[in-house]
Amino acid sequence: MAKTRLDFIKISGSLFAGFLFRHDFKELLIRCQTDLPDLLIDKRGNPVNSITEWNELRLSIIKRWSDYLGIIEPNPCSPVIRILDEEILDGLIRQYVEYENEPGIIVRAYIIKPQNLKKRLPGIVALHSTSDNRMLYIAGVEKGEITPLGFNLAKLGFVVICPLCFLWYDRDDRSYEQQVERFQSKHPASKGMSKMLFDAQRAVDVLVNISDVDSSRIGAIGHSLGGKEAFYLGAFDDRIKVIVSNEGGIGIDFSNWDDPWYLGKEIHNFNHEHNELLALCAPKPFLLIGGDSSDGIKSTPYIDAVKPVYRLYGKEENIKLINHGQGHNITPEAEKLSYQWMIDHL
Repeated sequence: MAKTRLDFIKISGSLFAGFLFRHDFKELLIRCQTDLPDLLIDKRGNPVNSITEWNELRLSIIKRWSDYLGIIEPNPCSPVIRILDEEILDGLIRQYVEYENEPGIIVRAYIIKPQNLKKRLPGIVALHSTSDNRMLYIAGVEKGEITPLGFNLAKLGFVVICPLCFLWYDRDDRSYEQQVERFQSKHPASKGMSKMLFDAQRAVDVLVNISDVDSSRIGAIGHSLGGKEAFYLGAFDDRIKVIVSNEGGIGIDFSNWDDPWYLGKEIHNFNHEHNELLALCAPKPFLLIGGDSSDGIKSTPYIDAVKPVYRLYGKEENIKLINHGQGHNITPEAEKLSYQWMIDHL
């Protein structure tokens, strides 16, 4: 019996060690195979050693990506919110609203906030996934497998806006491609991701114009499609102070970034990667959550690539990857960590 038990321990230990080795080897292999250029090298090939030098390089990254995206000029008018419906539940006020997006275009969103506010609260733009294309789950209007990020964050003391992605407003029976064509008929030089960025920034405009919101404390969060949008919003909008991107796919080849409603097939000839945009987020707290679907172990080189930029600010701890390894959906633990990241940093 003792020998059998000892053999079992030896075999189990070998199997466990083998698992750890395979896991570590996979991560090591990914690190070696992912060739991301050093971000802290200027156009003359000299190392960048200061925030001043980085800011110069940062402007060139913003311009390069803005030109590729075809950035849309912001709407100069402050948004006027029209409340279409309002309900009070669980100590919260949930409003279904509409406001002007691009000039002449009216869009809808949910705004959720605690009742009886005694002070201004931090605000969050919570961006829905493809599966939640009416914002019903993220805003807690309906219950299902999709995590109600917006509703739950409001319960934790945030003022939250959940805007509708342009792929679904006034859609009728149009396909995603037709929605993009409709948008590009007015903005032929713009990518679909430019429209998503504009819409998310307009949602920030709404938040900062709400008297209950502390405009210096704004965060962005999203899952899948929404994770992509939260990432871009954090990179391009300095009003965003904290970002949580869940399973958006940080690498261009990690998910469907080349679809026309995102970056288009031309992205494969652009010769620049998302480590550049991730670096634009520095030194903001950025939490990337993966489940080994769109993000996960393979995302590690992107985090490693931007740590030197965060280090310039003395904020290396502000960039973090958590991989739960359980697929594309938000796990209960990932949900908890997302909320805590916002609480800790906003």
